[in-house]
Amino acid sequence: MVYDFMCDAMYVPMKIKELAVVLDVKKEERPELEEILQELQEEGRIVLSKRGKYSKAEILRMTGVFSANRKGFGFVTVEGEPEDIFIAEGHTKNAMHTDVVEIEVSPEIGGRRREGTVLRIVERGVRSLVGTYEEKGSYGFVVPDNARFLQDVYVSKEHSKGAVSGHKVVVEITDYGGKDRSPEGRIEEILGHVNDPGVDILSLVYAYGLPTEFPEKVLGQVEHVAKPVSEADRAGRMDLRGWQMVTIDGEDAKDLDDAVSLTEENGLYRLGVHIADVSNYVQEHSALDVEALKRGTSVYLVDRVIPMLPHALSNGICSLNQGEDRLALSCIMTINQKGEVIDHQIAETVICVDRRMSYTNVKKILADHDTSVRAEYEELVPMFERMEALAEILRKKRMKRGSIDFDFPETKVILDENGKPVDIRPYERNVATNIIEDFMLIANETVAADYYWQELPFVYRTHEKPDTEKIQKLSTLINNFGYSLHFDADRIHPKELQKLLGKIAGSEEEPLIGRLTLRSMKQARYTVENTGHFGLAADCYCHFTSPIRRYPDLQIHRIIKENLRGRLNEKRMDHYEHILPEVAKHASQTERRADEAERETVKLKKVEYMEQHIGECFEGVISGVTEWGFYVELPNTVEGLVRVTELTDDYYHCFEDSCELVGEATNRRYRLGQTVSVRVVGTDKLLRTIDFVPVEEGEKNFIHKKEK
Repeated sequence: MVYDFMCDAMYVPMKIKELAVVLDVKKEERPELEEILQELQEEGRIVLSKRGKYSKAEILRMTGVFSANRKGFGFVTVEGEPEDIFIAEGHTKNAMHTDVVEIEVSPEIGGRRREGTVLRIVERGVRSLVGTYEEKGSYGFVVPDNARFLQDVYVSKEHSKGAVSGHKVVVEITDYGGKDRSPEGRIEEILGHVNDPGVDILSLVYAYGLPTEFPEKVLGQVEHVAKPVSEADRAGRMDLRGWQMVTIDGEDAKDLDDAVSLTEENGLYRLGVHIADVSNYVQEHSALDVEALKRGTSVYLVDRVIPMLPHALSNGICSLNQGEDRLALSCIMTINQKGEVIDHQIAETVICVDRRMSYTNVKKILADHDTSVRAEYEELVPMFERMEALAEILRKKRMKRGSIDFDFPETKVILDENGKPVDIRPYERNVATNIIEDFMLIANETVAADYYWQELPFVYRTHEKPDTEKIQKLSTLINNFGYSLHFDADRIHPKELQKLLGKIAGSEEEPLIGRLTLRSMKQARYTVENTGHFGLAADCYCHFTSPIRRYPDLQIHRIIKENLRGRLNEKRMDHYEHILPEVAKHASQTERRADEAERETVKLKKVEYMEQHIGECFEGVISGVTEWGFYVELPNTVEGLVRVTELTDDYYHCFEDSCELVGEATNRRYRLGQTVSVRVVGTDKLLRTIDFVPVEEGEKNFIHKKEK
């Protein structure tokens, strides 16, 4: 079919572009359109056959999840597709963040990202939003906290629930609006005024859909199961109450779910990792179990913990409190001087912890050799010294096989009684935290390997190898710092990344290259197939050690106990094979939700903290370089942006390969890993951003430098 157009020279190309349809036109038939046809071909809207005919390009239709950008455009993530599809502003069809949408995808042209147009909204991703209510005479509107939701929600007076300007609210969306019409809604809940203590974090709790209260049925069940350990409970279990054992946790920890014991004889260590037997109290399909599965994990926010299990369990009968009988599931390993587990036993046990230790006091005993603390825990000091020696053996063995140790400082936010941040600093890793980490890792590996070789249904913690493209990009970036990576076209061994981290240890660029390396990795997840753990260089790995706060641990405890009791028959195996894929998928999703919520609360408090330091100068390291500026990380882990528009001394070009901004006239460079001085000029709590500007020479006397 050939379309006839008016002969006006301007009309013809405009009309063709508008219709984007030229079918079965031979090149020689319409020579006057050759230039336009060539342009349409380059845009991917028409194709040229081997016979010289133009025809409309095949348009793909896909369904995926829409991610909005506050600038108006967005991306659609389609399962199984390697890259998100870009949706330009004006082609979103009023889709909102997290909506499931059907899109029309244009063909990939010249290696550029594929683009698409939203055809229809299949399913709305959000039913309610958290935001700030503003009165406007006879009506009001809610400004969403999440900047990805681009439109305010109109609320009539009758649906305002008495909210006033400045209230943080949850608004249910009753009408999603249209191209020229705002969404409408009704207030579901008033969380408090924006300036009330704790309301900022509570708003994030609701925004992420985190549960705030346990149902009455669950709390009622806890009262019946949280009973002291009885003689009947101890029956049939290994009695380890005579073993010397301790818990080692942070000072403020309340849910103590792991205890450790260690003896040495004839050069062999007997390490016991004893985990609270939560499955004894949380029976499958009970109200407690249903709620725990729904939550998936405990969530640790800066000012509160949202537990997977009620406190009466997690802080009570399931917490391995000092001097109290507790039921446990123990992994008892015999380990030689090479760090090899030459024998092990997994057993239902009853234990009694001798002392509740803190990381601080164990560090004082082992690293600081504090005489008063060593005297206080005199009977335990020999065991701690054995623990230090074994942990070092285990760590060396893990490093030898290629396990990657990312030593990034996590952020510790100190709040006052009103929830205001008074200090931000990195969490300290020390000899005590390393001991517990090493012991939990070996227990998790041992349990996973045991059940893998038994070929029983199980939930593994897996970590896939990184994409080759990301490793190639990492290799290019680190070449600028004088480092290199060796890898094949289709794979890299974790030992190569570990060697890289070893080379940069102690250098100025260590935190930056470390982060670049981490960003090149995939996310670990829960799976029913054991594909190994790349980051740990482990053939088998699982999460066994925290059933109080992670559902996968609780799930595999049930499987282990049924197997130990000889009850894992064909029917039960079929049952687990049926439910475990969904358990693993859901646990991975709730873990990501918890991680995001935790990060956002920390970012919020960092912004609030830096509000108090506007105008002050700091020294930091460039942690990221983009075309819009460069990011600077301060020693306390706070990160802010120096916008390229603030670099007024020159016009700067961004060079992605070398991760630097270079001044056109001055050749001045801002490069990844470079130490710079900056001044705080602004913050935005809604967007969780901090703005810096470079410090002039005359201001350098006022810089807060990194403490030595």
